[in-house]
Amino acid sequence: MRHWMNRARTLLLGDMEGMGVIALLLLYLLLVDVALMYLNPFLYMLSTMFKTTADLLDPTVKWIPTSMEWANLKLAWDGLQFPKALKSSLTISLASAGGQIVVCSLAGYSFARLKFPGRNLLFGLLVFSFLIPPQTLIIPLYVLYRKLDLLGSPMAIITPALLGHGLRGALFVIIFRQFFSTLPKELEDAALIDGAGPFRVYWKVMVPLAKPAVLVVFLFSFVWHWNETFITGLVLNGSDLPLSVSLSHLDKVLRGMYGGDGTEPSFDLNETIRMAASFLIIMPPLIVYLIAQRWFVEGVERTGLVE
Repeated sequence: MRHWMNRARTLLLGDMEGMGVIALLLLYLLLVDVALMYLNPFLYMLSTMFKTTADLLDPTVKWIPTSMEWANLKLAWDGLQFPKALKSSLTISLASAGGQIVVCSLAGYSFARLKFPGRNLLFGLLVFSFLIPPQTLIIPLYVLYRKLDLLGSPMAIITPALLGHGLRGALFVIIFRQFFSTLPKELEDAALIDGAGPFRVYWKVMVPLAKPAVLVVFLFSFVWHWNETFITGLVLNGSDLPLSVSLSHLDKVLRGMYGGDGTEPSFDLNETIRMAASFLIIMPPLIVYLIAQRWFVEGVERTGLVE
């Protein structure tokens, strides 16, 4: 009898080797609760974008539409000028991510492996630049872009990235520095004994091993440039607008249809179009993440971002 009671207590409460049923149920309840908290906006967007006008006005219809209204996607597609805006978003995001990968990896390798005067001071300044809010630099950047005749061109966003700066460029240098610091020193020494120079060691030895860090930086840079609206909306105002800025303009147009000034939030019957436009914008980076999810998680672990 006592043996069975001990087994029942172990099954319910667990022991040193594992959790019991009660602990597992509480854990899964917590995980499901957190997952629903994060998924709730996404599920609301999916539900609303397919609603009809009658569904919006019916308080009994909350999550499941009575019928699928595909016309909302067509209206959002036209309102965003989706093909043109998608091309602009891809150009800015891919070019910026590619530039930051090349330059930031080279800078990260230099900080991790090479010894040169002022290395620690320069790395300290790099970390300090990461702490400065980009909003405080927008006026001098705007004046600089105007002098360089970059206003209105995607190159105003791409050029800083090609120089290793841009959106959170300092963070990417730190990621690469952390990753290269973990690689065995013997690999570099063997290449140097064979006569390779620092740049050849970087290109032939370090870069092929840095695929996890490259993937992490690519995804972060791609998504951040894809979603950026503050600087992009300022320097690209009126031409070659990416999807993120086009959504802001579409939102103002939809609010203006009801006589508002385009700034005060209010419920209107165009909520379905707004949700459909949001869905069209997040789908490309979401597809990229779903494809690269496995390598992304591995890369985050190896670059020390979870430490």
